[in-house]
Amino acid sequence: MADFSVVGGGIAGLVVARRLAVSGATVRVFEASDRLGGTVARHEVAGIGLDAGAESFAVRGGTVEALLGELGMAGDIVSPAPGPAWLQPVAGEPVPLPATALLGIPSDPRAADVVRVIGAPAAEKAADLDARPVAEVPPTLGALVRERMGAEMLDRLVAPVVHGVHSRHPDDLPVARAHPGLAAAVADAGSLGGAVARLRAAAPPGAAVAGIRGGIHRLVPALSGDLERLGGDILLRSPVADPSSLPGTVVVAAPGMVGAAGPGRRIDLVTLVVEQHELDAAPRGTGLLVADGATVGARALTHATAKWAWLREAAGGRHVLRLSYDQTPVDPASTARTDAEALLGVPLPVVVDSAVVSWVRPAPASAPPSGLAVVGETVAGSGLAGIVAHAERTAAVLLAR
Repeated sequence: MADFSVVGGGIAGLVVARRLAVSGATVRVFEASDRLGGTVARHEVAGIGLDAGAESFAVRGGTVEALLGELGMAGDIVSPAPGPAWLQPVAGEPVPLPATALLGIPSDPRAADVVRVIGAPAAEKAADLDARPVAEVPPTLGALVRERMGAEMLDRLVAPVVHGVHSRHPDDLPVARAHPGLAAAVADAGSLGGAVARLRAAAPPGAAVAGIRGGIHRLVPALSGDLERLGGDILLRSPVADPSSLPGTVVVAAPGMVGAAGPGRRIDLVTLVVEQHELDAAPRGTGLLVADGATVGARALTHATAKWAWLREAAGGRHVLRLSYDQTPVDPASTARTDAEALLGVPLPVVVDSAVVSWVRPAPASAPPSGLAVVGETVAGSGLAGIVAHAERTAAVLLAR
């Protein structure tokens, strides 16, 4: 009989199962579908193996790097190309995102690169608002930015960045999930800009995110293979109707079994492989975020072959573009091509291939099953680093019992 039963074979389920197995416990994973990994998946476009979901992870905390080291993949950790991402504002030409910002929140609202995005009046307003004494830190990031730096800063700069990172509006993102140290830093520094400056100064040098040579999807077979090597069982096409009927201690890693606070958020990712030598110069760096109300339908564009050297080599002179949408376009490939031309400022006469992948990001859990441990995005928030860290902590708590 298994010591632990894990319901769900996404990244969180695999991480918690592997950590339990490392301790010597017997573990069985039940996955309802015919594959593991959840939204971390692989697909091929124009013969190139690509990530169909997440293509990077936050380096903060070092949790993912430590896990990759245990899996023998430390040498495959890669950094993205240096340089800022860009922003497509509501009107006008794209501009580079401010250099000294955290989730779009600037350390200095009057900085020239901030003024270029939000305008001088809004920048002055933000500086004046943030000069006031700090009373109580609001619960959501949207409320915090609106109170300390104004609605213009929130709508024109912070919201597009937060949506690109967390796939939700700052009003729906708790401050603690946006950054676990932000609330304390605001109270300590006496301003939001001061808090951003302190957090950025304390962060390790280098890129805030990293990737895996060959794609983030390589993490899935590495985790499952190590789990099976340790004696763990993985059962595919094995839906669970009643977790309490399973043997041992039960860990729920399936979003559908957790009471949600609201509907999930659908994301459509359109990938284009194109031929266009003008993109060799990466005219918009590694990609763009799009402000709500802009004339294009995409919410973000990643110039993946400009961002990752390994992918540039694999693409053999072609370019890989990833565009995300909140609503599925009627003609995804044609719409993505038109949006990419507008955002990048170059024509794309040759589209070699395209693919569309749809995901649903689950809402936060409101009523987890009584007496069961829960891991995954519903309780850990979005982002691979947070999900892995939460799963590792949960395993440690379960083992301590």
